[in-house]
Amino acid sequence: MSARIVYLPDGDRAALYEAALEIMASVGQRVHHPEALEVLRAGGAEVVDGDLVKLPRRMVEAARATAPAVVEVFDRDGAHAMSLGRAHTYFGNGSAVTSVYDLETGEHRPTVLADGEAAARLCDALPEIDFVMAYAHPGDFDPHVALLESFRAMVRNTTKPLCVVAENRGDLAVMTDIAATLRGGPEELAARPYFILYLEPTSALIHPVESLDKLLFCADHGIPAIYSPAPLAGGTAPITVAGHTCQGVAESLFGLVIHQLRKPGAPFLFGIGPAVLDMATSQSSYNAPEYLMAYVCAVELAKWLDLPNWGYAGTTDAQTIDAQAGMEAAALTLLSLTTGSNLNHDIGYLDYGLTGSLELTVLTDEYLAMNRKIFAGVEVTPETLAVDVVRDVGPGGDFLSHRATARQVRKAQWRPTILNRQGRARWLEEGAPDLREQARRKALRLLAEHEPAPLDAAVAARIDALVAGFEPGK
Repeated sequence: MSARIVYLPDGDRAALYEAALEIMASVGQRVHHPEALEVLRAGGAEVVDGDLVKLPRRMVEAARATAPAVVEVFDRDGAHAMSLGRAHTYFGNGSAVTSVYDLETGEHRPTVLADGEAAARLCDALPEIDFVMAYAHPGDFDPHVALLESFRAMVRNTTKPLCVVAENRGDLAVMTDIAATLRGGPEELAARPYFILYLEPTSALIHPVESLDKLLFCADHGIPAIYSPAPLAGGTAPITVAGHTCQGVAESLFGLVIHQLRKPGAPFLFGIGPAVLDMATSQSSYNAPEYLMAYVCAVELAKWLDLPNWGYAGTTDAQTIDAQAGMEAAALTLLSLTTGSNLNHDIGYLDYGLTGSLELTVLTDEYLAMNRKIFAGVEVTPETLAVDVVRDVGPGGDFLSHRATARQVRKAQWRPTILNRQGRARWLEEGAPDLREQARRKALRLLAEHEPAPLDAAVAARIDALVAGFEPGK
């Protein structure tokens, strides 16, 4: 699928990039990691005031030159799943919500590990979901082991590739050992990556020790790394869209330099999460128009720099699944499709990313299916032009009974699974369900019927042993 819109002219993209280079060269950024500081100093960076690092243009350009334009990712079984870069688009759910709407009761409640297990199993069954994140932060586990337990739950409940978060190098190392066990060794894992790690600097212009520790680990082990700041317009970043975008670009590219100095050619994804501070409510909006504008600017700059990018889809600031939720989730998802954003997450997020909804996950899957049909384009061939069929039928004839209609109908027409195409009488017979209810019914049915491919028993036992042996803080 190719990009369909162009938002910024080349001159504006160049201006954004040049401004980001100026921030990196003249303002500098704080690096709270001694090893990363030494990597930067050895690479030619200027280090002043202890940990303030200024990067010359040549270092950024050198990192761009070694970073891969496309990052290949593979599923649990080692089959190719995603080519991240250029205009390829892929979609997945979100991670680490602390509350969910219960599918059975409708109750808004705190999350447990079972919510993450259900989300992984549902995403495994949904055809338009390409990768899986943990969905829920399991409040029924010690926080220091919760992310590792979520990782194991995903491995057990889906064969699709994963995008994960880790607390530190300790649990990340165990996740890597688990993935290497699935692959047959660390070399095989580096050749066919199974999971992608998400990590963040801290806006404004701070790179914490924890983030850089994990970034260096990813470079060393060939694990694709997303380094995506979340600058808050009007809070931790300039309030203007251009300034907001520019600072985020400078923060992400700064991480790219460290990463490529550590290991040239290691897989890296550029991106920013440009949240907007609503000055009337003090809420951080995922769906303000200024957020969408800054996001599209970042995606287009990624294309211009020829770097794979981290993106967004299927999220809303709404508190429940209503017209606002549908409008916002659709707008963001469509922007990611039309710009060719590569790795798009957060499907199923309500309430500024604090609450998860499996119903919204199902709704967005349906929306993606419909739009992927549209974006596939129109096939123009002698068969599809159907002049012979028109000749057969002739004036006043009907095409319903013609053999070509029956032969081509499944390919020619997309069929919804939850959108209403029934008449009123049939709709009333089915209980007059709204779209949320249809999505709920589908989610419950898939969770009842779908069984992910099981792990080999010996492999599962080795994974359990690795998790059991993890000691936080060591």
